[in-house]
Amino acid sequence: MSVILRAKKGFTLVEIMIVVLIIAILLAIAVPNFLASRERSRATTCQANMRQMDTAKEHWAMENQMGQTDTPTSAELITEYMRARYEDALPSCPSSGTYTLGNMATLPVCSIGTNGSGTPDDHVLQ
Repeated sequence: MSVILRAKKGFTLVEIMIVVLIIAILLAIAVPNFLASRERSRATTCQANMRQMDTAKEHWAMENQMGQTDTPTSAELITEYMRARYEDALPSCPSSGTYTLGNMATLPVCSIGTNGSGTPDDHVLQ
């Protein structure tokens, strides 16, 4: 009497469910980190935009011999000092905030950094 052994083919339902569970656990760990990383990137880009606007304000003040109480218009900064990157408007905040230039004594401000949303120091030029 001979016994024929059959090779096991495919996966069982339990094995597939274990794989799906492992993938779900990995996604539960990775997705929040990805979202936080994306928001940190947006805040960093916003800070870089404000730094560029502040530098343009400084150049404008030096070339036009302006004082601390003078305020440049966005058109003056764009046409002369930010021409390389922006043709007709100030850069926009990647998180849909709006920028306020202010006078020479103040730093540019993003509306997201001033309304209390997000963590401290996000969207704030220091």
